[in-house]
Amino acid sequence: MTGAGRREELREEIRSGLGGARAQLEAANAKIEAKAGRNLFLALGVGLLLGGLFLLALFIEKSWFPLFVGFFTTLAVIELATAFRVSGRRVPRIGAALGAILIIVGTAFWQATGMLVGLFAAAALLVLWRLVESFVPRWDAPPKTLLRDAVSGIFVLVYGPFLGGFAILLSQADRGDWWVFTLVLLVVACDVGAYAAGVMFGRHKMTPRISPNKTWEGFAGAAVLAIIAGVPMAIVALQQDWWVGMVLAIVVLLTATGGDLTESLIKRNLGVKDMSTWVPGHGGLFDRLDSLLPSAIGAYAVALVIGVFA
Repeated sequence: MTGAGRREELREEIRSGLGGARAQLEAANAKIEAKAGRNLFLALGVGLLLGGLFLLALFIEKSWFPLFVGFFTTLAVIELATAFRVSGRRVPRIGAALGAILIIVGTAFWQATGMLVGLFAAAALLVLWRLVESFVPRWDAPPKTLLRDAVSGIFVLVYGPFLGGFAILLSQADRGDWWVFTLVLLVVACDVGAYAAGVMFGRHKMTPRISPNKTWEGFAGAAVLAIIAGVPMAIVALQQDWWVGMVLAIVVLLTATGGDLTESLIKRNLGVKDMSTWVPGHGGLFDRLDSLLPSAIGAYAVALVIGVFA
C-alpha cells in the first residue's frame, strides 16, 4: 500500500471512530434527557454563562448586583405574566415590569422598608394599569376578570422581584457577597444532587401528580450534597460555626424543593411544560429561578436570626 493510501485509510478510521463516539454521546444524552427532561450539555453551557455573569456582578462590580437581580427578575415577571395569559388571566406585562423595577430600586436604596413600599406601589400601579385596560376595548380586557387578573399580577410581583429583593438585602450584610454566593451554591447543590440521584437511583415518586420527575431518592441526594457544600462554606466563607451551614443547607433544601414544586403546580394549572424557551436547555427564567427566589428569603431569615445584620 502506498503512503497516500495508508494516510487515507487512517483518516477514514479516525472519521469512523469520531462518528461512533458522537453517536454514543448522542445516545447517552438522549437517555439522560428522556430521564431528566432536559438537554444536559446545553443546560450546563448556559448555566456556566449565567454563573459567570453572576460572579462578575457579585464580586467584581458589586454595584451591578442590584441591576443583575433587577434585570432577570423583570424578565421573569414578563415571562410569567405572558404564561398566565394561556389560562385567560390578563396580567399587564408592562405594568408588571414597571412594578418589578419599583421593588428592586426601593430595595437597593432603602433596604427592607424600600422593598415593602415598592411592593405596595407596584401593586397599586398594576391594579391601576389593569383598570385602565378594562376601559380600552381594543385591548380585549373585560372588566369582569379585573379582580382575578389583579390578584394574579400581585402574585407575579411577590414571586419574582419581591423574593429576589431578599438576595439584595442579603448582599448588604456582613460578608454579604459570600452569603449570596453560598445561597446560590446550595441551590445548585440541591439541583445537581437531586438530578444525579434521581437519574441514577430514582424509583419512588415524590409528587407524581405535580412533578413526575421528582423522586425521594433525588430529594435525599439533594440533602446530602447541600450539607456537604453548606458546612465548609459556613466555616470558611461565612466565618460561622459548622451548625450554621447545616441549618442553612436544610432551610435551602426545603425552600428550593418547595419553590420547584410550586412552579410545577403553576405550569400544570396553565398546561405548559416550560414557562418559555428563553433560556436554552433550561426552559424559561422561572424554570431556573423557581428554587432560588424562595431560598433567598430562607437564607435571609437564617442570617437575620444569627445576627449577621447586627
